[in-house]
Amino acid sequence: MKRRIVSIICAMACLTSLLTGCGNGSAKSGDTLTIFNYSEYLEPEMLELFTQETGIEVKYEEATTPEELYTKYKSGGISYDLICTSDYMIKRLIDEEEAQPVNFGIMSNSSNIGQKYWTMARSFDPDNTYALPYFWGTVGLLYDKTRVNGTPDSWSVLFNGDYSGDIIMQDSMRDSFMITLKYLGYSINTTDENELREAAELLTAQKPDVQAYLVDEARDEIVAGNAAMAVVYSGEAFLGNLYNPDLAYVIPKEGSEVWMDAWIVTKNCQNPDAAAKFLDFLCRKDVATANFEYIYYSTPNEAVIKSMDNELKNDPAVVPPDSCLENCEVCTQTDEATTELISELWKEIKAQ
Repeated sequence: MKRRIVSIICAMACLTSLLTGCGNGSAKSGDTLTIFNYSEYLEPEMLELFTQETGIEVKYEEATTPEELYTKYKSGGISYDLICTSDYMIKRLIDEEEAQPVNFGIMSNSSNIGQKYWTMARSFDPDNTYALPYFWGTVGLLYDKTRVNGTPDSWSVLFNGDYSGDIIMQDSMRDSFMITLKYLGYSINTTDENELREAAELLTAQKPDVQAYLVDEARDEIVAGNAAMAVVYSGEAFLGNLYNPDLAYVIPKEGSEVWMDAWIVTKNCQNPDAAAKFLDFLCRKDVATANFEYIYYSTPNEAVIKSMDNELKNDPAVVPPDSCLENCEVCTQTDEATTELISELWKEIKAQ
Protein backbone atom coordinates (compact mmCIF):
# COMPACT_ATOMS: atom_id res chain seq x y z
CA MET A 1 0.00 0.00 0.00
CA LYS A 2 2.80 2.43 0.92
CA ARG A 3 4.54 1.89 -2.43
CA ARG A 4 1.23 2.43 -4.23
CA ILE A 5 0.65 5.73 -2.44
CA VAL A 6 4.15 6.92 -3.33
CA SER A 7 3.62 5.97 -6.97
CA ILE A 8 0.39 7.98 -7.06
CA ILE A 9 2.19 11.00 -5.57
CA CYS A 10 4.93 10.74 -8.20
CA ALA A 11 2.45 10.38 -11.05
CA MET A 12 0.50 13.44 -9.93
CA ALA A 13 3.71 15.44 -9.57
CA CYS A 14 4.88 14.47 -13.07
CA LEU A 15 1.60 15.76 -14.49
CA THR A 16 1.99 18.98 -12.51
CA SER A 17 5.54 19.40 -13.79
CA LEU A 18 4.40 19.05 -17.39
CA LEU A 19 1.73 21.70 -16.86
CA THR A 20 3.98 24.15 -15.01
CA GLY A 21 7.24 23.71 -16.88
CA CYS A 22 9.02 21.41 -14.41
CA GLY A 23 8.67 23.18 -11.12
CA ASN A 24 9.03 26.73 -9.93
CA GLY A 25 11.65 29.28 -9.02
CA SER A 26 14.96 29.82 -10.72
CA ALA A 27 16.32 26.26 -10.73
CA LYS A 28 18.32 25.60 -13.87
CA SER A 29 18.81 22.36 -15.71
CA GLY A 30 22.22 21.08 -14.67
CA ASP A 31 22.01 22.20 -11.02
CA THR A 32 23.18 19.47 -8.65
CA LEU A 33 22.90 18.90 -4.89
CA THR A 34 25.08 16.43 -3.00
CA ILE A 35 23.13 15.19 0.01
CA PHE A 36 24.28 13.17 3.04
CA ASN A 37 21.71 11.42 5.25
CA TYR A 38 21.24 8.39 7.49
CA SER A 39 20.51 4.99 5.98
CA GLU A 40 16.90 4.36 4.93
CA TYR A 41 15.85 7.76 6.24
CA LEU A 42 14.10 9.15 3.17
CA GLU A 43 11.69 7.56 0.70
CA PRO A 44 13.96 7.02 -2.37
CA GLU A 45 11.26 7.93 -4.87
CA MET A 46 11.07 11.40 -3.34
CA LEU A 47 14.54 12.12 -4.69
CA GLU A 48 13.37 11.26 -8.19
CA LEU A 49 10.27 13.38 -7.67
CA PHE A 50 12.33 16.38 -6.60
CA THR A 51 14.46 16.17 -9.76
CA GLN A 52 11.35 15.80 -11.94
CA GLU A 53 9.81 18.90 -10.42
CA THR A 54 12.87 21.17 -10.30
CA GLY A 55 15.43 19.87 -12.76
CA ILE A 56 17.96 19.73 -9.91
CA GLU A 57 19.94 16.49 -9.89
CA VAL A 58 20.65 14.79 -6.55
CA LYS A 59 23.76 12.86 -5.58
CA TYR A 60 22.81 10.96 -2.44
CA GLU A 61 24.94 9.21 0.18
CA GLU A 62 24.12 7.50 3.46
CA ALA A 63 25.80 6.87 6.81
CA THR A 64 24.85 4.69 9.77
CA THR A 65 25.80 6.86 12.76
CA PRO A 66 26.35 10.57 13.48
CA GLU A 67 30.02 9.87 14.11
CA GLU A 68 30.48 8.08 10.78
CA LEU A 69 28.71 10.92 8.99
CA TYR A 70 30.82 13.56 10.74
CA THR A 71 34.12 11.79 10.02
CA LYS A 72 33.34 11.35 6.35
CA TYR A 73 32.16 14.94 5.99
CA LYS A 74 35.23 16.36 7.73
CA SER A 75 37.59 14.26 5.61
CA GLY A 76 36.77 16.59 2.73
CA GLY A 77 36.74 13.83 0.14
CA ILE A 78 33.27 14.85 -1.04
CA SER A 79 31.83 18.35 -0.98
CA TYR A 80 28.36 17.92 0.53
CA ASP A 81 25.65 20.59 0.18
CA LEU A 82 23.09 19.27 2.64
CA ILE A 83 23.49 17.08 5.71
CA CYS A 84 20.89 15.44 7.93
CA THR A 85 22.23 14.46 11.33
CA SER A 86 21.39 14.44 15.04
CA ASP A 87 20.91 17.30 17.49
CA TYR A 88 24.26 17.12 19.31
CA MET A 89 26.19 16.64 16.07
CA ILE A 90 24.44 19.59 14.47
CA LYS A 91 25.50 21.74 17.40
CA ARG A 92 29.06 20.59 16.89
CA LEU A 93 28.96 21.46 13.18
CA ILE A 94 27.41 24.87 13.89
CA ASP A 95 30.03 25.58 16.56
CA GLU A 96 32.75 24.63 14.08
CA GLU A 97 31.22 27.05 11.54
CA GLU A 98 30.49 24.23 9.11
CA ALA A 99 26.91 25.42 8.43
CA GLN A 100 25.49 28.45 6.67
CA PRO A 101 22.09 30.05 7.39
CA VAL A 102 19.12 28.46 5.64
CA ASN A 103 17.28 30.79 3.26
CA PHE A 104 13.89 30.34 4.93
CA GLY A 105 12.67 33.45 3.10
CA ILE A 106 12.17 31.54 -0.15
CA MET A 107 10.51 28.54 1.52
CA SER A 108 6.71 28.35 1.41
CA ASN A 109 6.21 25.02 3.22
CA SER A 110 8.44 25.42 6.29
CA SER A 111 5.40 26.81 8.15
CA ASN A 112 4.17 23.19 8.31
CA ILE A 113 6.79 22.60 11.01
CA GLY A 114 5.07 23.16 14.35
CA GLN A 115 6.28 25.87 16.71
CA LYS A 116 7.01 23.39 19.51
CA TYR A 117 9.58 21.71 17.25
CA TRP A 118 11.30 24.98 16.38
CA THR A 119 11.49 25.60 20.13
CA MET A 120 12.96 22.13 20.65
CA ALA A 121 15.57 22.81 17.96
CA ARG A 122 16.80 25.89 19.80
CA SER A 123 18.70 23.60 22.16
CA PHE A 124 21.25 23.11 19.35
CA ASP A 125 20.37 26.03 17.02
CA PRO A 126 19.49 28.89 19.40
CA ASP A 127 18.15 31.32 16.78
CA ASN A 128 16.60 28.75 14.42
CA THR A 129 19.02 29.99 11.78
CA TYR A 130 20.84 26.90 10.57
CA ALA A 131 18.68 23.80 11.05
CA LEU A 132 15.38 22.48 9.69
CA PRO A 133 13.68 19.85 11.93
CA TYR A 134 13.16 16.56 10.08
CA PHE A 135 12.23 13.74 12.48
CA TRP A 136 12.25 13.45 16.23
CA GLY A 137 11.37 11.02 18.97
CA THR A 138 12.15 9.61 22.37
CA VAL A 139 14.07 6.76 23.95
CA GLY A 140 12.02 4.45 26.12
CA LEU A 141 11.13 0.88 27.01
CA LEU A 142 9.57 -1.56 24.56
CA TYR A 143 8.17 -4.38 26.68
CA ASP A 144 6.17 -7.58 26.36
CA LYS A 145 2.89 -7.17 28.26
CA THR A 146 2.62 -10.96 28.71
CA ARG A 147 5.98 -11.11 30.54
CA VAL A 148 6.12 -7.85 32.49
CA ASN A 149 3.99 -7.06 35.51
CA GLY A 150 2.00 -3.90 34.94
CA THR A 151 3.49 -0.88 33.19
CA PRO A 152 7.24 -0.48 33.74
CA ASP A 153 6.99 3.29 34.16
CA SER A 154 10.37 3.71 35.88
CA TRP A 155 13.92 3.06 34.73
CA SER A 156 14.26 1.12 38.00
CA VAL A 157 13.12 -2.08 36.22
CA LEU A 158 16.48 -2.10 34.46
CA PHE A 159 18.45 -1.99 37.71
CA ASN A 160 16.46 -3.76 40.45
CA GLY A 161 17.17 -7.33 39.30
CA ASP A 162 13.51 -8.27 38.75
CA TYR A 163 14.13 -9.01 35.07
CA SER A 164 17.67 -10.31 35.23
CA GLY A 165 18.67 -11.91 31.93
CA ASP A 166 15.56 -10.53 30.22
CA ILE A 167 16.86 -7.02 29.47
CA ILE A 168 18.33 -5.64 26.27
CA MET A 169 20.23 -2.37 26.51
CA GLN A 170 21.28 -0.05 23.69
CA ASP A 171 24.84 -0.65 22.53
CA SER A 172 25.48 3.07 22.80
CA MET A 173 27.41 4.90 25.48
CA ARG A 174 25.30 8.02 24.99
CA ASP A 175 21.96 6.21 25.44
CA SER A 176 23.12 3.94 28.26
CA PHE A 177 24.51 6.85 30.27
CA MET A 178 21.40 8.91 29.50
CA ILE A 179 19.11 6.28 31.00
CA THR A 180 21.23 5.89 34.11
CA LEU A 181 21.69 9.63 34.67
CA LYS A 182 17.93 10.23 34.43
CA TYR A 183 17.27 7.37 36.87
CA LEU A 184 19.74 8.94 39.31
CA GLY A 185 18.07 12.33 38.95
CA TYR A 186 20.82 14.02 36.94
CA SER A 187 20.81 15.85 33.62
CA ILE A 188 21.71 13.82 30.57
CA ASN A 189 24.06 16.69 29.65
CA THR A 190 25.92 16.73 32.94
CA THR A 191 29.65 17.46 32.93
CA ASP A 192 30.04 16.56 36.61
CA GLU A 193 32.65 13.82 36.88
CA ASN A 194 31.20 12.43 40.12
CA GLU A 195 27.75 12.06 38.57
CA LEU A 196 29.19 10.35 35.51
CA ARG A 197 31.23 7.95 37.62
CA GLU A 198 28.16 7.14 39.75
CA ALA A 199 26.28 6.31 36.55
CA ALA A 200 29.15 4.11 35.39
CA GLU A 201 29.13 2.20 38.69
CA LEU A 202 25.41 1.51 38.29
CA LEU A 203 25.86 0.33 34.69
CA THR A 204 28.68 -1.96 35.82
CA ALA A 205 26.50 -3.43 38.57
CA GLN A 206 23.68 -3.92 36.07
CA LYS A 207 25.78 -5.71 33.48
CA PRO A 208 25.18 -9.30 34.76
CA ASP A 209 21.43 -8.72 34.34
CA VAL A 210 21.74 -7.63 30.71
CA GLN A 211 21.05 -10.27 28.09
CA ALA A 212 22.63 -8.23 25.28
CA TYR A 213 23.72 -4.78 24.14
CA LEU A 214 22.16 -4.19 20.73
CA VAL A 215 21.08 -1.37 18.43
CA ASP A 216 18.35 -1.92 15.80
CA GLU A 217 18.30 -5.65 16.57
CA ALA A 218 16.86 -4.90 20.02
CA ARG A 219 13.40 -4.48 18.55
CA ASP A 220 13.65 -7.77 16.66
CA GLU A 221 14.61 -9.66 19.80
CA ILE A 222 11.57 -8.40 21.68
CA VAL A 223 9.29 -9.10 18.72
CA ALA A 224 10.63 -12.67 18.64
CA GLY A 225 9.97 -13.12 22.36
CA ASN A 226 13.64 -13.52 23.27
CA ALA A 227 13.55 -10.87 26.03
CA ALA A 228 10.99 -9.13 28.20
CA MET A 229 12.05 -5.53 27.55
CA ALA A 230 14.49 -3.45 25.57
CA VAL A 231 15.66 0.14 25.43
CA VAL A 232 14.66 1.40 21.98
CA TYR A 233 14.00 4.51 19.95
CA SER A 234 10.32 5.38 19.61
CA GLY A 235 10.15 4.65 15.88
CA GLU A 236 11.43 1.13 16.48
CA ALA A 237 8.78 0.70 19.18
CA PHE A 238 5.99 1.56 16.75
CA LEU A 239 7.21 -1.01 14.23
CA GLY A 240 7.69 -3.57 16.98
CA ASN A 241 4.06 -3.25 18.00
CA LEU A 242 2.96 -3.73 14.38
CA TYR A 243 4.83 -7.04 14.30
CA ASN A 244 3.74 -8.16 17.78
CA PRO A 245 0.56 -6.66 19.34
CA ASP A 246 1.62 -7.90 22.80
CA LEU A 247 4.30 -5.20 22.87
CA ALA A 248 3.89 -1.72 24.35
CA TYR A 249 6.07 1.37 24.70
CA VAL A 250 6.55 3.65 27.69
CA ILE A 251 8.63 6.72 28.50
CA PRO A 252 9.63 6.26 32.17
CA LYS A 253 8.50 8.88 34.66
CA GLU A 254 12.05 10.03 35.47
CA GLY A 255 12.26 11.33 31.92
CA SER A 256 14.37 10.44 28.94
CA GLU A 257 16.02 11.89 25.90
CA VAL A 258 14.08 13.77 23.27
CA TRP A 259 16.16 13.50 20.14
CA MET A 260 15.82 15.46 16.94
CA ASP A 261 17.38 14.98 13.54
CA ALA A 262 17.56 18.02 11.31
CA TRP A 263 19.01 19.32 8.06
CA ILE A 264 21.74 21.89 7.65
CA VAL A 265 23.21 23.59 4.59
CA THR A 266 26.98 23.21 4.68
CA LYS A 267 29.36 26.16 4.51
CA ASN A 268 30.68 24.84 1.19
CA CYS A 269 27.29 24.69 -0.54
CA GLN A 270 27.57 26.76 -3.71
CA ASN A 271 23.84 26.79 -4.44
CA PRO A 272 22.02 27.65 -1.21
CA ASP A 273 18.82 28.50 -3.08
CA ALA A 274 18.70 24.99 -4.54
CA ALA A 275 19.35 23.61 -1.06
CA ALA A 276 16.45 25.68 0.30
CA LYS A 277 14.22 24.32 -2.48
CA PHE A 278 15.04 20.78 -1.41
CA LEU A 279 14.32 21.55 2.25
CA ASP A 280 11.04 23.22 1.32
CA PHE A 281 10.16 20.18 -0.78
CA LEU A 282 10.67 17.97 2.28
CA CYS A 283 8.25 20.17 4.25
CA ARG A 284 5.45 19.79 1.70
CA LYS A 285 2.60 17.70 3.08
CA ASP A 286 2.58 14.95 0.43
CA VAL A 287 6.37 14.53 0.54
CA ALA A 288 6.52 14.65 4.35
CA THR A 289 3.72 12.05 4.48
CA ALA A 290 5.60 9.72 2.14
CA ASN A 291 8.75 10.03 4.25
CA PHE A 292 6.81 9.48 7.49
CA GLU A 293 5.16 6.35 6.09
CA TYR A 294 8.56 5.10 4.99
CA ILE A 295 10.08 5.08 8.49
CA TYR A 296 7.27 5.87 11.00
CA TYR A 297 9.35 8.09 13.27
CA SER A 298 7.69 11.12 14.84
CA THR A 299 7.30 13.98 12.39
CA PRO A 300 7.40 17.70 13.27
CA ASN A 301 5.17 18.40 10.27
CA GLU A 302 1.80 19.53 11.66
CA ALA A 303 0.08 19.06 8.31
CA VAL A 304 1.01 15.37 8.40
CA ILE A 305 0.01 14.99 12.06
CA LYS A 306 -3.42 16.53 11.42
CA SER A 307 -4.06 14.03 8.62
CA MET A 308 -3.24 10.98 10.79
CA ASP A 309 -6.00 8.69 11.99
CA ASN A 310 -6.75 8.67 15.72
CA GLU A 311 -4.88 5.40 16.30
CA LEU A 312 -1.64 6.96 15.12
CA LYS A 313 -2.25 10.28 16.89
CA ASN A 314 -2.81 8.46 20.18
CA ASP A 315 0.26 6.22 19.91
CA PRO A 316 2.98 7.59 22.26
CA ALA A 317 5.64 6.14 19.99
CA VAL A 318 4.37 8.30 17.12
CA VAL A 319 2.96 11.42 18.77
CA PRO A 320 4.23 11.49 22.38
CA PRO A 321 1.86 13.52 24.59
CA ASP A 322 3.33 16.64 26.17
CA SER A 323 2.83 15.12 29.63
CA CYS A 324 5.36 12.38 28.78
CA LEU A 325 7.95 14.94 27.74
CA GLU A 326 7.96 17.10 30.87
CA ASN A 327 11.10 15.48 32.33
CA CYS A 328 12.81 14.85 29.00
CA GLU A 329 15.85 16.66 27.63
CA VAL A 330 17.52 17.13 24.28
CA CYS A 331 21.08 15.82 24.20
CA THR A 332 23.67 18.48 23.44
CA GLN A 333 27.32 18.14 22.53
CA THR A 334 29.42 18.06 25.70
CA ASP A 335 32.95 19.40 25.99
CA GLU A 336 35.83 17.28 24.79
CA ALA A 337 37.01 16.30 28.27
CA THR A 338 33.54 15.03 29.26
CA THR A 339 33.15 13.12 26.00
CA GLU A 340 36.52 11.44 26.55
CA LEU A 341 35.60 10.54 30.14
CA ILE A 342 32.29 8.96 29.11
CA SER A 343 34.05 7.07 26.33
CA GLU A 344 36.68 5.71 28.72
CA LEU A 345 34.07 4.71 31.31
CA TRP A 346 32.00 2.96 28.64
CA LYS A 347 35.02 0.98 27.44
CA GLU A 348 35.65 -0.14 31.02
CA ILE A 349 32.02 -1.22 31.44
CA LYS A 350 31.98 -3.23 28.22
CA ALA A 351 35.37 -4.83 28.99
CA GLN A 352 34.23 -6.32 32.31
